[in-house]
Amino acid sequence: MSLRMPETISRPKRLVHTMPTELVDDVYEITCAETPNGHIRAYLVDGTHPTLFDSGLPDSTEALIEGIDATAITPERLVITHTDQDHIGGLAAVIEKYGVETYLPAGSELAGERADTVYSEGDKISGFVALHMPGHRSHQHVLVNETREIAVLGDAVSGADQRGLPAGYFHLPPGMYSEDLILAEESVGKLLDYEFEVGLVYHGSSVTENARDTLEAYVGGFVD
Repeated sequence: MSLRMPETISRPKRLVHTMPTELVDDVYEITCAETPNGHIRAYLVDGTHPTLFDSGLPDSTEALIEGIDATAITPERLVITHTDQDHIGGLAAVIEKYGVETYLPAGSELAGERADTVYSEGDKISGFVALHMPGHRSHQHVLVNETREIAVLGDAVSGADQRGLPAGYFHLPPGMYSEDLILAEESVGKLLDYEFEVGLVYHGSSVTENARDTLEAYVGGFVD
């Protein structure tokens, strides 16, 4: 069965082949490509069931696979936060190479045809709880593991340096890439009910210390 790609804005890119970065213990950032809007990434979290979060662009698959293999960790699960091209591009290749169990969010275009498991709000995957976070995309979810103090934030927020601001802070994604920016603002406040030290983003730089408090300081500007 062919893999349909949702429509997205075409962005010139440069493929990159870099070693993965261990941001914190057993959490690896894999950079697959660069675009004018920043890097294209996936995250591999080691554990009882090593889990890959998202899979880059369709033509950055080689760099993604190289990055995964460089960690010497074989993923058993692939979790998709939402189905933009830069998050699902390597889906078929990762399934073929590693035989991963796939988790796609309810309401996404590919959930019915590519998911072993369709997940939704409150479901738990590899110790992470799923939180529905619409705005950027109506089906987007973030995944939070309070035990390990990690949040995989999808495109609910980006690193502030995506917009030329200092790294170490958060910002909403550009409005041109979001379905409903007001809903995105409202949704992100849900994260403040959870504790996490590390916030993993796909555009801009992740926040690896005090991520929840950093997000609260940002959210306080637009959420009651």
